[in-house]
Amino acid sequence: MRIMNVTPQQAEKILKEELAFSQLGFSLLITRLKTLYTKNPSEATLQDCADEINKFLSKFEKIMSKDYAIIAQL
Repeated sequence: MRIMNVTPQQAEKILKEELAFSQLGFSLLITRLKTLYTKNPSEATLQDCADEINKFLSKFEKIMSKDYAIIAQL
């Protein structure tokens, strides 16, 4: 399986849109990152969020296939 690499632009869409993900852990991560980004909507924060999303996707790539499909459409 190919590891997905989320761009800052995709991360911004993930953080601003109401998307439903199948993995609870990923949904919790996104909720936390939305709060962080809302408090400080800077390019640096957005890059940090993208990096954290990428680390999660890399670590849990085997269980994230359904959510890859959602992210790939962004």
